[in-house]
Amino acid sequence: MKRSLFGRVWPNATAVVLCIGFVFPVYWMIATAFKPTGDIVSEDPVWFPTDVTLQHFRTATGADHFWTFVTNSLTVTVLAVVFSLVIALAGSFALARMRFRGRRGFIIGFMLAQMAPWEVMIIAMYMIVRDASMLNSLVPLTAFYTMMILPFTVLTLRGFVAAVPAELEESAMVDGCTRMQAFRRVILPLLAPGLMATSMFGFITAWNEFALVLVLNKDAEAQTLPLWLTSFQTVFGNDWGATMAASTLFAVPILILFVFLQRRAVSGLTAGAVKG
Repeated sequence: MKRSLFGRVWPNATAVVLCIGFVFPVYWMIATAFKPTGDIVSEDPVWFPTDVTLQHFRTATGADHFWTFVTNSLTVTVLAVVFSLVIALAGSFALARMRFRGRRGFIIGFMLAQMAPWEVMIIAMYMIVRDASMLNSLVPLTAFYTMMILPFTVLTLRGFVAAVPAELEESAMVDGCTRMQAFRRVILPLLAPGLMATSMFGFITAWNEFALVLVLNKDAEAQTLPLWLTSFQTVFGNDWGATMAASTLFAVPILILFVFLQRRAVSGLTAGAVKG
């Protein structure tokens, strides 16, 4: 009895401890964003804000070029996700359904590209963009973000395509559909969970990227939100209230995307199972 009770308690206790460890930094970031400056720099930590203020959020959103940063981040992130999904749909279908010479090599190449740190190529990226006279432009950022997202997207969608029985596609083609119509009407609805998962990963990757835009875009008009987070560090010190407020605002789109896509992924999986 005691051993059985211990076996039920320790996994739950471990899960609670891990949950607290992951959630506490997020709580501290949000709480600090609403604290007055005096509570932030106090020697005794203030665990729960008593006097709530929005001044730090006004400071963060009042920074120079804030809305330009927002527009640039949304533009390059959304375009990179869309381009990677379109390319990965075709590539994953070919790798999962078709047999051709070099197929295994393609798969290994995508795996190696996924494992290799892209930071080792940042000098080559800079030289390519510089020689093309495209520094301080959003076009290279979109192209590089797409390439960063693409290997994971192809490999993930390939697993989803392979999990769909080929008989469904063959039945649709027997009923008069072309291969493209069978893919669009039969395979694509069943790929909804995979599309949601890969688009979420791609959005987070492109949204959080810092080093590449720092190297390629020195002009503030072509920079993105990760560089905005560094604008509250001055020679006089760090404005921690504004930094935490900016970090909280920076995380909001990802949280909204997660809530939206989580619900869509479940409904897409259910609808695909019913249609199949």
